[in-house]
Amino acid sequence: MAVTTHSKTKATLRIEGFELTVTNPDKPLWPEAGITKLMYLERLLALAPYLLKYTRNRYLTTIRFPHGAGDPKSFYQKNCPEGAPDFVRTARLGDINYVVLDSVPTLLWLGNLACLEFHPSFEYIGETLPAEWLIDIDPSVNVEPRIMKAAAIIGETLHSVGIQSVPKTSGATGVQIYVPIRRGYTFEQLRRVGHFVASYVVQKHPKLFTIERLKKNRGDLIYVDYLQHWRGKTLSAPYTPRARPAASVSTPLTWDEVALNPDPRDFNLTNIVARLQRVGDLIEKCPPQNLDHVLARLQ
Repeated sequence: MAVTTHSKTKATLRIEGFELTVTNPDKPLWPEAGITKLMYLERLLALAPYLLKYTRNRYLTTIRFPHGAGDPKSFYQKNCPEGAPDFVRTARLGDINYVVLDSVPTLLWLGNLACLEFHPSFEYIGETLPAEWLIDIDPSVNVEPRIMKAAAIIGETLHSVGIQSVPKTSGATGVQIYVPIRRGYTFEQLRRVGHFVASYVVQKHPKLFTIERLKKNRGDLIYVDYLQHWRGKTLSAPYTPRARPAASVSTPLTWDEVALNPDPRDFNLTNIVARLQRVGDLIEKCPPQNLDHVLARLQ
């Protein structure tokens, strides 16, 4: 990425043969972390080889924060904005014309629009089968020191039935258990396994877990959300930034790291690039899982 001009009101970037005008490049997008829009675009460029693997060929929902993280006027965007550059690909589903986030220029264009979060579909464009399987572990209180313990228990439960998984911070307060899968499983089949896992950990640890959907009825229990993984729904992509004060990033971890009880805010836009240079993409290192034996037992 080359910055060819830079003033207080705009900058011009040249990336992969395309020219992109950046408005208000010095505007703080994460004031607490000291990250301006141009700094954000630089981080997105470094994150692109990792993030784009989990957004390309998917229907994309973004969350835009015109005045930066914490802006109450933030909004979800599904439809591609009018006037998109020619390099932006789209895919229609129903009456929505989604952006397809499959290139660096598209990523930086979205970053310039103050899209601070990227939430892809669970299925590929034009398909009905899930691309992977996720279980969302969602705390019911704002500060939950047991969240990594909860993730470890679910990881151990999956391991006990022969399923390898990768924990990743949501970038907010929760943790998601990511399971690469062999192609061919349906959402219905994965929900069946998810219900089994969630019910098991609730039975074994009733003072820690719940599958109660209504937050007001959970108390301080951690919600095992196996229902979110479904066609038409989304979760935060691996390596997406989040619009949180610490500029946290949804980050895959090792199970050894989970055992050290890290704070999800420890993984953020100020240090994620150095981490990825050191450890690479941990999800990519986990082979697609065969779930046939588990499904057979559940039948």
